[in-house]
This record gives sequence, C-alpha cells and structure tokens, in this order.
Amino acid sequence: MLWVALHLPGLAPGALEPIAAWACQFTPRVSLEPPRALAAEVQASLRLFGGRETLLARWRDGLDSLGVRASLALAPTARAALWLARGGGGELGKLPLEVMDWDLEFLKSIGISTVGELLALPREGLAQRCGQDLVDELDRALGILPEARRFFMPPTRFDARLELPAPVAHAEGLLFAARRLLLQLEGLLAARHAGIRSFSLQLENFIELKIGLASPSRDAKRMELLLREKLASMALERPVEEVRLQADGFEPLGSRTAGMFGDAAAQDEDWARLLERLRQRLGHEGVCGLAPYPDHRPEHAWQRVESGEWDPREFQPPGPRPLWLLEPRKLEQGSFGLLAGPERIECGWWDGDDAKRDYFIAELAARDLAGLHPIALGWVYREGGEWYLHGLFA
Repeated sequence: MLWVALHLPGLAPGALEPIAAWACQFTPRVSLEPPRALAAEVQASLRLFGGRETLLARWRDGLDSLGVRASLALAPTARAALWLARGGGGELGKLPLEVMDWDLEFLKSIGISTVGELLALPREGLAQRCGQDLVDELDRALGILPEARRFFMPPTRFDARLELPAPVAHAEGLLFAARRLLLQLEGLLAARHAGIRSFSLQLENFIELKIGLASPSRDAKRMELLLREKLASMALERPVEEVRLQADGFEPLGSRTAGMFGDAAAQDEDWARLLERLRQRLGHEGVCGLAPYPDHRPEHAWQRVESGEWDPREFQPPGPRPLWLLEPRKLEQGSFGLLAGPERIECGWWDGDDAKRDYFIAELAARDLAGLHPIALGWVYREGGEWYLHGLFA
C-alpha cells in the first residue's frame, strides 16, 4: 500500500471536507484526520496518473490552484505519512516527537526528542511507562499493526464558503476567489463522475448569482467563463468580504472518446457553450430556438423553444415554402407572372386570425439599366382582390 498525506496548517475551520471532496478525484480512499490533515491510499491510482512523481505533481498543482498551503508526504502506512507531512518530510526516525500529537512530556524529560529515539526504547518498558496505546501507535506507523480508517464519502451537493483577505468593491475582483471554489467543485464532480447544469454564487447575504449551463459539465474553466460574463455586467452595492458557492442536482457524466471521423457530441457541446455564453450576455429570454409548428398559415408555422426542447415531429406543409418569409407587401397587378398554383389556405377561425388566401409561385421582375429582367421567384397570394408578396425562394 502507498499513502499520501496532506498537512494543512493554515486551513480555515470547516474547510477540511471540501478539500477531501476535491482529493477524491485521485482516489476513492480518502480519510480525514481532523482538524487539518487527511490521508489517501493511492497505490491503485499510480498507473492511472502515470506514476508516483506525476501523481504528486498533480496534487501539488491542484493545491496551488486552490490557494491551499499544504505539506505532502508519501509512506507505506497512513500514520507514517501523516507524521512525515506534519514534520515537513524527510526520514521517519528524524522527525520530532511533536508530529505524533501525543502527551510526550515524560519522554522529553528523559531526553527523547525524535521518533527514532522513541523507536529504540524497549517496548515492554515503554508500554509500562506510557501505556500500550503509544506502542500500538508506533506499530501502526511501522506497518506491524493494521490501522482501520473510515473513508470519506463525497457529498451529493456542493456548498463551500471562502472568506476574502480584504473587502472587494468591484464585481470582477471576485472572480479570483470564485475560481478556487469552482476548482473544488470540479474535483468533487470528477470524484462522483458527475456534472451539473447550474450553480450559484452568493455574495455574503445580499446578492445571489445563478449561472445556468446548456449541458451537464464539470469543467471549472467553462463555469468560470460564464461567471466572468455575469460579473462583468454588474456593479456591487457594497464591498464583499465572503463568497459562497453552491451546486446540486448532480447528473452522471462520463468521459468522451473522439471518433475517427469527427465527434458529433463535441460539436453539440460547442454549440451548447455558445448558447450559454450568449444567455449570460443577452439574458435568458434574449436567446431561443425555433421549431416547426403544425399550422398552415406561414406566420404561425413556427414556435419559440428552449434548448433541449426540440420537437422531433416535423410538420410537412402540403406545398412548397420559401426559405425567406417576408412581412406581406402589396404588389401591383402586372409586376409578376404566375408560374404555379393556386394553393388554398383557409384556417385560423379558432384564434381570431382567420386567413382565406390563394397562394401562387410567381416570377418577379425589377427595372434596371438593361431593361426588364426576372430576378426572383416569389410566393404571392391573393386576398380580398389584392395581391401580396409573402416570401422569396432561393
């Protein structure tokens, strides 16, 4: 077995569990050591992350991104790794007794100052003087006795706070702090193989920003980009001293593999990211989709839909329809030539917009320097003795 331990000397109260949830992306065997340490069994993760040094580098880079000051250590047992992390690394025997977190006043009084010196003492005498529990603790560190540890279970929702080092008066200045919380969220989601569709950032108790995603994701950079768009368009009422990030509604999210002939899923994801960025800038109501609607009247044959609500049923009109639909405009008799038709559309009595029209495909003309020339095929209709242009064919 191989254990990595984190000693977090400057960790704020209540922040150990969010760090443990982030660490679960590297291994599911994470154990808390309150108030400011944790241990994780990583032997089975070495091959996945490319070896011991690469794995440790990933841990260090991640902790730096979180803004967490930590001491890391590796050892065959959890207890030894925790002692080494508290002592700043090195050899187990050279560590000061303080790493053991025991009442060691008697040992210091007889000149014992390091773990190595303690290990050199006779076990029977040590047990009589200091108790069997101390001897067992040494044996657990050496791997002679097994150590039962309770493993941390990543939560099904995320809720973390961060106190800012100084009050922030500009909204965009909050992004740096929010990024650290988003990275914690990304680690938790990776551990649970999940994604989210929304999250919220609460600025103390007076503003709550809700960010929606067009598709499930756990990408912290993607969420940061959306949050940046939101913060850029707002002004703070007063300085902020604490931020809180919340997210729930986790959805299963597996890894993607690229296809040999393109990746349709990745293309859909690109469109989803564009959609969510537009909504952050223009507002949710400012961006929508269009879908066919079963109505013979052209101006009613479409409907506004939200992302993901496309109706797979397609309405097939009885006749050809132009790609470019226009507001009806009156035509002069003789300015066009009928080519096909008529198609009678008579409906709408049920909603007060009654239509009684005869549609034709017509050849339109325009006058230029060379004379009279056909320029387009139009969709025209006759209603009440008047002719109208309603669309142009490509």
